[in-house]
Amino acid sequence: MQRVLSTYRFIHHPLGSKLLGDIAQAQISAVEIFCALGHFAYRSPQAVRELGQALEDHRLHLHSLHSPTERDMAAERESGVPISISDPERVRRLDAVDEVKRALEVAERVPFPYLVQHMGTGRDMDDPRKFDAAFNSLEHLVIFAKQRGVVIALENTPDELGSPESLGRFVKETHLKDLKLCLDVGHAHMDRGVSGAFDLMRDRLVTTHIHDNHGEKDEHLLPYQGTIDWDALRAMISAAPEPLPIVLELKEAPTGGPGLDDIRAVFNKLEENLEKQGARAETKGR
Repeated sequence: MQRVLSTYRFIHHPLGSKLLGDIAQAQISAVEIFCALGHFAYRSPQAVRELGQALEDHRLHLHSLHSPTERDMAAERESGVPISISDPERVRRLDAVDEVKRALEVAERVPFPYLVQHMGTGRDMDDPRKFDAAFNSLEHLVIFAKQRGVVIALENTPDELGSPESLGRFVKETHLKDLKLCLDVGHAHMDRGVSGAFDLMRDRLVTTHIHDNHGEKDEHLLPYQGTIDWDALRAMISAAPEPLPIVLELKEAPTGGPGLDDIRAVFNKLEENLEKQGARAETKGR
């Protein structure tokens, strides 16, 4: 099992060598870096160089970047101005595309295989104008990403525009063959369930976001702290057409947790149970 930790857990803190070193010491082999300027200055050549050196020093693999979702989000702020590649207003849409391109340019200095991308802002309705705007954006961005060795993976979000059904229809109708998908199990649990989302997305899945909740709020809890059926999810992951990385995408709690010791422990538990799942499947197949 590939252990990947999203730095979303530390989004209100600057990303530096010490933090990356602590992550590596927690027996985590790779990271997904969330592109928020208060956390990681992806537009800065110096910050990108320092990131590359820190990853090398701590023997960490850069699995993916999460595309920016807000502009001017500083470490001390809760949120900024939303960025949406599906904005029907052309000026705002082109501005969003430009911001995504700046994130993709990180790959010119620090290679990574995947960019996780939202279709909208997380509150969008199923609107043909927004579909058209997203197509215009992604038709360009997919090529821009491919030139830098990156695959764009659309993430399911808890709204109509980013639902698994909507993403499947978008990929089918646009014929963007290089576009892939990221299964966010927490978002799926808030919608029609993880199993249904997996079935709709499985053929194009290349990565995941793993976190828990109680089915109502996007809590980004540690696995086993909410109401997701983790036994069923493990069976799905084991049955995926290609091996899927386990990318923990957690949120910092008001108390400051979860800590890296807690994160390592839950990785151990997920890995142990996945191995048991695989052993049972192998025995059953004999």
